Amino acid sequence: MKKTALGFMGMLFAITSMAQTDSIQVQRKSDTIRIGGMIILKKGEPNDKRRVTVTVGNTRHEKKSNISTASWIIDLGFANWTDKTNYATATADGYLVNRPGSPTLAENDFKLKTIKSVNVNIWFFMQRLNLIKHYVNLKYGLGLEMNNYRFKSAVSLDESGTNPFTLQDINHSFIFRDSIKFSKNKLAADYVTIPFMLNFRTNPNYTNKGLSFSAGVSVGYLYNSRNKQISSERGKLKNHGDYDLEKWKFSYIAELGLGPAHLYGSYSPNSIFQKRLNFMPYNIGIRLSNW
Repeated sequence: MKKTALGFMGMLFAITSMAQTDSIQVQRKSDTIRIGGMIILKKGEPNDKRRVTVTVGNTRHEKKSNISTASWIIDLGFANWTDKTNYATATADGYLVNRPGSPTLAENDFKLKTIKSVNVNIWFFMQRLNLIKHYVNLKYGLGLEMNNYRFKSAVSLDESGTNPFTLQDINHSFIFRDSIKFSKNKLAADYVTIPFMLNFRTNPNYTNKGLSFSAGVSVGYLYNSRNKQISSERGKLKNHGDYDLEKWKFSYIAELGLGPAHLYGSYSPNSIFQKRLNFMPYNIGIRLSNW
């Protein structure tokens, strides 16, 4: 019995000695030491060596979902258009009404104030569907696209009514150069829009790192349009009408993301007007989202 006890004590002494030999005290400012897949977390005061948690396991990210959703994404940018109108034809068709003895309406009358012509988009949701290991995705959504085109000149848009110069009735939309000066003169066109894009990401594990690029098309339906004017003579006027605007808007769209910063752009190869005026709209701006 005595020999057995002595043997047991000897084994205990050996194990204790081995444990002391394998223990290493490391003085670190950090309370966490990470060694491969093992995490050593020291809790309590710096001199408290009694509470140490050791975690051994796989530290990789959990499997990503094949569908990712983001809500209420905001775009802030500028709106403008490329003018390819044949003004002689537009005048002959009676869409452009000119004052007798004055210069006819031309390209300069439809130039916009660049800084004050703005585009605001509100995306109710956007989804990203994994196609190839989250590096290649299909991106789509639903939202409102709102464009304010601020004119430099005093053009006025009318649904139908009386020719302001000859007092003859006009039964279609028309545009004329007004006789007063406006402090604000804009055409607003708002759409319900659905975008479809192919999305490429260099670092799919992190939304705020790496490079991302998306390109595709969007389809919008015009749900509201108006000509808003402010002047000292007439005060504030907001006239609603379709003004011969095209109901459907097809655009090429793109998005570029570098870390948390995102830029967006769109260009429509078709005029926003059904006929006569040939204005191809485009937008560019910042997307307030790192998704």
